[in-house]
Amino acid sequence: MELKQKDGIDVKVLHEVKEIDLKQGKILICEKDNPKTWWESFDKLMIATGAVSIKPPVEGIDAKGIFEVSSLKSGLALKDFIEKSQPKKAVVIGGGYIGLEMAENLLLLGMEVSLIERAPEVMLTLDPDMGALVSKALIEAGVKLYRNESLTGFEVKNGYVCRAVTDKRTLEADLVILGMGVKPNISLAKAAGIKIGLTGAIEVNNAMHTMAENVWAGGDCAESFHLISRRPVNIALGTVANKHGRVVGINAGGGHAVFSGLVGTAVSKIGKVEIARTGLQEKEIQQTGIEHITSVTESMTRPDYYPNAGPVSVKILAEKKSGRLLGGQIVGESGSAKRIDILATALHAGFTVEEIADLDLSYAPPFSPLWDPVAIAARIAMKKLS
Repeated sequence: MELKQKDGIDVKVLHEVKEIDLKQGKILICEKDNPKTWWESFDKLMIATGAVSIKPPVEGIDAKGIFEVSSLKSGLALKDFIEKSQPKKAVVIGGGYIGLEMAENLLLLGMEVSLIERAPEVMLTLDPDMGALVSKALIEAGVKLYRNESLTGFEVKNGYVCRAVTDKRTLEADLVILGMGVKPNISLAKAAGIKIGLTGAIEVNNAMHTMAENVWAGGDCAESFHLISRRPVNIALGTVANKHGRVVGINAGGGHAVFSGLVGTAVSKIGKVEIARTGLQEKEIQQTGIEHITSVTESMTRPDYYPNAGPVSVKILAEKKSGRLLGGQIVGESGSAKRIDILATALHAGFTVEEIADLDLSYAPPFSPLWDPVAIAARIAMKKLS
């Protein structure tokens, strides 16, 4: 109602689009819990169907007490379950952003938390050496971490999950969180004949226009252009989706805007440890064939004599020939994560590590050592290049 009165937008909640007819310029709609459908015409269409959680087809997956946390609705359902059921033992499947954040909050609620990760370390958006620091932080926070293990199913009692089963053990569970990632929700677009890109998301140009006339796509269901790899990517982050939406809105409204690309910047935390990354990982650089160097530097968030100073590790990845920054990762205590924005800005600007080391960064003991950890890391990388 507010959007209608304020902006003239007619929002139809509890409605679902069942089909897109590109030739006729129509969409097939139905109301929730009502089988009756009808067609409505469109002049311009935006597809923003988002992503769907990865839900493995294992035994017991549909039991009560197993939750995906991918929307406000699913979050409210989880909150309601916790308040009513008062679970004591929680199992989190997957050590990505959702898995880490849920593990931390379940600990704060007083639960015994176990986390299952099939890879050698958590946080696969980091290189394994930096992921190992996050694994250590999880254990120190109180999470029982099981790496190199795969989920095989769930045991169910009276309709509710009671155990999570891996290829190595069985864990008691009153509550299970599926944090195994998401995939683009493209079924509607694909059925309409809209081109799907190599990433499995909807292919778009820099105006977020699809290959279909008068149809745009944005958010988790659409591709983006990676400024470093120069390849299409699908990165499901709210920051990206918001920018996509702005570009689509301007262009569909008759204006001109472009989404120039991204570098994949993201932050998270577990307990007192902050985690950040931007640009390419080592495995991604290897796929491009670029010769590169890496360096990991350990320093402090503030001068060691100052209260609340803590350790921070900064990893720099740079092109061997030119010294151009290719990526960066940061794991450390309070004050660490937002330093990734320096490296993200440097990636957008095409800076070399030497140019990063020469940046006029701010200094005062409450905020940073005389040489900021990012500047120190850049100087160490310079030595490797030389």
